[in-house]
Amino acid sequence: MNDELQTKLVKTFEEIKKVDEEGIEYWSARELAPILDYASYDSFQSVIERAKGSVKVSGINAVDAERQFVKFAAVIKNGGGKERVVPDYKLTRYACYIIAQNGSPTKPAIAAAQMYFAVQTRKHEVMSAEIGEIQRLEARKKLTETEKKFSKTLMEHGVDSYGLKEIKAVGDEALFGGNTTRQMKNKLSVKLAKPLADVLPTVTIKAKDLAAEMTTVNTLEHNYQGKAPIRKEHVTNNEEIRALLQKRGITPEELPPEEDIKKLERKYNGRVTQIAETSEEKVDSVE
Repeated sequence: MNDELQTKLVKTFEEIKKVDEEGIEYWSARELAPILDYASYDSFQSVIERAKGSVKVSGINAVDAERQFVKFAAVIKNGGGKERVVPDYKLTRYACYIIAQNGSPTKPAIAAAQMYFAVQTRKHEVMSAEIGEIQRLEARKKLTETEKKFSKTLMEHGVDSYGLKEIKAVGDEALFGGNTTRQMKNKLSVKLAKPLADVLPTVTIKAKDLAAEMTTVNTLEHNYQGKAPIRKEHVTNNEEIRALLQKRGITPEELPPEEDIKKLERKYNGRVTQIAETSEEKVDSVE
């Protein structure tokens, strides 16, 4: 396949791409079929069915598998200009990629689609991973700021350093279903001197952040004094947040550890530096 045809097909894939009300990219099966060199929509449907079967056996759960191929009613015009309603599919980027894998590689359009949707899928995976990393870094930074305010507020309300450690410890125990901070560190293979939050997933970091923020707000609002009332407040907040998480199917102590936040930060800063250096090189070359 020559480069000119490849470029033309890629441009066509981009031109027929649509975005639904939730911001999800999709392609109409009826629009995609002729571009992939299928003479009839019926013949293309057999490829869709093979692709659906491939997705189902790939390990994706049934609900997510169905979301890749969404049936809808399309309105088209016949030769006389009259409109009629026909069945169609909204195909996600991943669905198109699997369809291309199940199509005939002897067709130049299929070969182009295999390359195009493979690249698009990989770009999306990388972008999603980077967004997740940034969210976790931001959540950890926010927790650090919240805990500073938390500690300052408690000490201004009659809690000494030992009492502060105790309140933080019982808060963790309430959040992690009776597991102490030390037990969670052992479970997640964290050194005792290292903060537990450095290996927690984003949702747990945010849970700890919210509990500490609530305790701070209520300590100030009710003017709690001394360890006992603040300790009770912090335990209650963590218990209620845990209950909410469990109601949504999330059990904090059962979530696996994530990459150490310091390593993640170094990796992210390295990428930022690399991008900056590349940008400077481009500017220099223009000058």
